[in-house]
Amino acid sequence: MTRRWSWWEAWVYAAINILGFVASRAIAGRKHPDLLAERARMLHHDDPEPWDRWLAPLVGLGGGLIPLTAGLDGLFSTLPNFSILVKIAALVLMLAGFALGSYALVENRFFSGMVRIQTDRGHKVISSGPYAWIRHPGYTGALVSYIAAPVLLDAVWAFIPAILLSIVLVIRTHLEDETLQDRLVGYREYAEQVRFRLFPGIW
Repeated sequence: MTRRWSWWEAWVYAAINILGFVASRAIAGRKHPDLLAERARMLHHDDPEPWDRWLAPLVGLGGGLIPLTAGLDGLFSTLPNFSILVKIAALVLMLAGFALGSYALVENRFFSGMVRIQTDRGHKVISSGPYAWIRHPGYTGALVSYIAAPVLLDAVWAFIPAILLSIVLVIRTHLEDETLQDRLVGYREYAEQVRFRLFPGIW
């Protein structure tokens, strides 16, 4: 669904998503060969947290709602466009979000697609890289990208799925953090040292 082939913002958005996905997985797979296998099996594990059987697919599939809504916005909306400077700022934020999320993936060999205590893989606390600043940097990167995407795509209506996805991700962050504090050895002590889950000074 698109408004025109010359919709450069959509091409940039697609390039960021595709190149970011491929590059981050290639680097993570080189550093942690078993990580990609773990993520590929995410729907086949017997021990994910029950609530994440619902939240993980919502996060995964929901990301497609932003460009879909942006396409519909381009066809039917009469709302004014964002300025080029605002869209460039959104592009910078999206790149920063993808960079942070990719850094978190590469640094954490336990970055599974489902929330579970990975006893079969020797699950332990990761406190290096971006995890020295915040406890869930991958989610922080995703949130930044979600909110920047509607601006880059020049689609006000795309804020609806972006905000809904952000709410789901915040809920998942809370539940995951509680699970890790209760069940992963050393995580409670880590949480005392790294106080903030998503945004330093906020939460």
